[in-house]
Amino acid sequence: MTFLKHGFVSSGFLNLSASEAYKEATENNAIILDVREVGLIGYKRFDVPVVVNIPNSTLAQNYLNLPVDVPIIVADSVGLRSHEAMVFLQSKGIANIANLAGGIVEWERDGLPIKKDLTEQLDGSCVCQLKPRHKN
Repeated sequence: MTFLKHGFVSSGFLNLSASEAYKEATENNAIILDVREVGLIGYKRFDVPVVVNIPNSTLAQNYLNLPVDVPIIVADSVGLRSHEAMVFLQSKGIANIANLAGGIVEWERDGLPIKKDLTEQLDGSCVCQLKPRHKN
């Protein structure tokens, strides 16, 4: 299955809006590949049937674990690191990929479902005082 009717091409890559990516993930079995680093995921995660987290820093070691028979939507916080991941994946011959334009920021702005792990939510009056807001 490929991405046929959605998205726009920029810098040689197919980009999907958050609503287009959600439709692909929920109706057409596309996988969301979240390349955010573990410490940067925070408490917000994509809420779709299949999300795979492979941080950009470990993508070179783990990309072979990705399925080759389904479309992959590469996502991050705002769409910058996902572009780097797209360049890498394409260099390895993975063609059925698209970038989530705007990352999870646009996803949330469009009101799409997010799983929130409140134990990961931080609180504090300044960066030096950040601590988990909720305890287990």
